[in-house]
Amino acid sequence: MSRVTVVIVTRDRREDLLGTLGRLAALPERPPVIVVDNGSAEPSHVDGVELIALPDNRGAAARTHGVLAAATPYVAFCDDDSWWEPGALARAAELLDAHPDVALLAARVMLAGGEVDPTCEAMAASPLPYDPRLPGPRVLGFIACGAVVRRDAYLVAGGFPPGWGIGGEEAPLAAALADRGWELVYVDELVAQHRPSSRRDHARRRRVETRNDLWAAWALRPPGAAMRAIRRELRAASRDRARLAGAVDAVRALPPRRPVGRRVAAELALLD
Repeated sequence: MSRVTVVIVTRDRREDLLGTLGRLAALPERPPVIVVDNGSAEPSHVDGVELIALPDNRGAAARTHGVLAAATPYVAFCDDDSWWEPGALARAAELLDAHPDVALLAARVMLAGGEVDPTCEAMAASPLPYDPRLPGPRVLGFIACGAVVRRDAYLVAGGFPPGWGIGGEEAPLAAALADRGWELVYVDELVAQHRPSSRRDHARRRRVETRNDLWAAWALRPPGAAMRAIRRELRAASRDRARLAGAVDAVRALPPRRPVGRRVAAELALLD
């Protein structure tokens, strides 16, 4: 029986969801799947899949409902337009069993045409101090639809924060895990596929990502590093109307500051 539960969040994208569920059903691991419907106009009832229908859109924080419902020690995240390659989940469970200090494995996410997501290329070249005991480079970020987490660590760290939507929501969770002493590791042999939905609003996504990047800098970094990161984001936002709107959103509702400890702050500075 699979030691990994797949948690999918979806909203008003039933056709994408059905395609993903078909691919997951064909995996040799036969993982249990929990679909968290994020306030769809018509919740996506699918036979043989546990469904948690939320009354409203809770963004990335909706994943926590699925994690709470999971009965396995590990959880793999999917979006309704992404899926895992055969064998990846079994290998992830083996690695987490063998490395009890690792809370999260970040997979290689493949895009259409065999291209690797650029974020994965950056993680593979992580400048963080290398630990040969770990199954890959240490990282302080990940792509949510290509991550496998230790369930207990995720819950203790608080999961994805409410109010951050989807798009750049990974930073506060990564920081919370690392600040509690957990390792996050990029593992190139774990592969997930992602085909961004044709229904995605790209301008809206850039707006949310910009807001969340600014929020992360403000909430997590020491004052000097926070201001440098914020200046970089604002310079980039000045050339894109959607990102400029995201900057305005960030200023209108700044989250409380919860700076990370000295070790994680220093490693975030390396990533700068």
